[in-house]
Amino acid sequence: MPRSQIGHLVAVNKNLEEVASLPKLPLFHGPNFIGRNDVSVPDKRLSRKHIALTTSPDGSADLLVEGTNPVVIRSGEVRKKLVSREKTAINNGDIIELIPGNHLFKYVSASTGEKKRNFSEANSNEQSPKLSGKRIRNQGPKNEENSADKLKAEDKNSNQEQNSVEAIRGFCVSNDKLPHTFRLLKVQGLPTWANTNSVSIGDVIEGDVLLAVLSNYMVDIDWLISACPKLEKIPNVLVIHGEGDSRLDLMKRSKPTNWILHKPPLPISFGTHHSKAMLLVYPQGVRVIVHTANLIYVDWNNKSQGLWMQDFPWKDQSNSTKGCGFENDLVDYLSTLKWPEFTANLPSLGNFNINSAFFKKFDYSEAKVRLIASVPGYHTGSNLKKWGHMKLRTVLQDSVFDKEFQRSPLVYQFSSLGSLDEKWMAELASSMSSGYSEDKTPLGIGESLIIWPTVEDVRCSLEGYAAGNAIPSPLKNVERGFLKKYWAKWKASHTGRCRAMPHIKTYTRYKGQNLAWFLLTSANLSKAAWGTLQKNNSQLMIRSYELGVLFLPSRIKVDGPSREFSCTDKAGSSKGTGKSKSSGNPIPAMTKLVTLAWQGSKTSEVIQLPVPYELPPEPYSSQDIPWSWDRRYSKKDVYGQVWPR
Repeated sequence: MPRSQIGHLVAVNKNLEEVASLPKLPLFHGPNFIGRNDVSVPDKRLSRKHIALTTSPDGSADLLVEGTNPVVIRSGEVRKKLVSREKTAINNGDIIELIPGNHLFKYVSASTGEKKRNFSEANSNEQSPKLSGKRIRNQGPKNEENSADKLKAEDKNSNQEQNSVEAIRGFCVSNDKLPHTFRLLKVQGLPTWANTNSVSIGDVIEGDVLLAVLSNYMVDIDWLISACPKLEKIPNVLVIHGEGDSRLDLMKRSKPTNWILHKPPLPISFGTHHSKAMLLVYPQGVRVIVHTANLIYVDWNNKSQGLWMQDFPWKDQSNSTKGCGFENDLVDYLSTLKWPEFTANLPSLGNFNINSAFFKKFDYSEAKVRLIASVPGYHTGSNLKKWGHMKLRTVLQDSVFDKEFQRSPLVYQFSSLGSLDEKWMAELASSMSSGYSEDKTPLGIGESLIIWPTVEDVRCSLEGYAAGNAIPSPLKNVERGFLKKYWAKWKASHTGRCRAMPHIKTYTRYKGQNLAWFLLTSANLSKAAWGTLQKNNSQLMIRSYELGVLFLPSRIKVDGPSREFSCTDKAGSSKGTGKSKSSGNPIPAMTKLVTLAWQGSKTSEVIQLPVPYELPPEPYSSQDIPWSWDRRYSKKDVYGQVWPR
């Protein structure tokens, strides 16, 4: 049940005049945290949660100073200074100085707001996707340009099928189909329709978790626990990370005592542990989550991101189930991480040694995706095809696709560009183009496009130029002549994410709005992530750890009701098996993967994937400049800032 909006904070200048170029910050019933990410100009004196404003339905509010620096409240002619942990009541019209003399906001309650409009209704935006008083962290003066009129203008050169306005509004997936698709992460400040079926971290880490393995590159433990307090109550937590020594010291000081921190070995220089995944063990089974977000605030609030998850039951120990491709890939990958084995007592289940082999105890036979992982090393022999782009090549070669995908185009979309050359791009395209049609004909090499934000995209984004910190590619990598033919625009009107810069990484082969396959992964476009063939193609060298999930057409039963196994929904769980239940004789049908903009009859075998960008992509114009983070940009962003600051 969404919280009702009680009022908002309005940015004002020192003359107490409203700063119309800055967004209003909505305040909802209950506690609201305001801090560093809510101001237009970065200020290290502010904490992420500098103040807590607790509002009541009658419009009254209490303010508690959470940060270390003082706050000033101005009520009429009275000016009151509060230090850390001090609390006071505030009234409609009071001025809050987050830092004395700086970052001024006026509190406006809904009951006395302009025209006494209904705030909840005004912000639901069901009739109009135009933002009005939405709380947008790190957003500048331009409101989210997602109105239907704006979208139609942007789409004037594309037909309605290709760019269905607000298509994500209709993204509704039954529980039994959720593992067949993925979801986008919620983005703060977007209209309600744009976050349809999107998820937050609290939506996936839920229920009676006995053991959690959190794999990531960047980890902010303070934020993580504040965003998901349940983590503090989980008795066994292993964090596998890629942080450097300076951050590691901070993590050690911040972590709960029962948490174990581990950085996997990096045997080849310039490698990273970049995989983003979670393994949550429950009394009923295990939840496997693969996603694209670092465990930091901005990644779960301001960026375009993706997440897939599926629950699997414990194996029936009396009937040992043979491993499947998903299990073998998962356990092989986990074994390379080499975390220190530890013993965990799982209530009602017993004591277990937690190592990679522990995860063989679950039945993955109903897995709806294939894992595509990278691990550092020089891979030869049978290991040549286990990792990186050679693993993708192998899985695609074993798959059969509709003949419409013969020589169909490819899209590479990511957030960091490595140092590339044409030879390696051809090597990657060979893997990405693998597969056969039903008549055994190879699909053939497809034309590739790279979706990459322009400088203007970043400048006008929700975060302004600051969004470019998470698109960290230097000029020397971006402005290589041969790349010009690949560039295509980040256009995401149908998901409301034009201004939410992508941190998601996806690779796909498509024809119109039909998808041959789709990969959601942590892997950027780099040799370090995907690997490069050496020694006459007999060796694959990979520097980094990566993990992704590959969606392929598969056979499903479509004749009767089915129930997907769940670790958290009692109605959807059953002991010892993850098999779907259906009545009568099952009729297998091949699934069809499509985008949200696909037009057609949504039968059981049609699987919609919320691809955030529009297909086909629009190539760069002569005026478009690809973003690189080490250039100077003098044109001010939506915060009035230049780059670098």
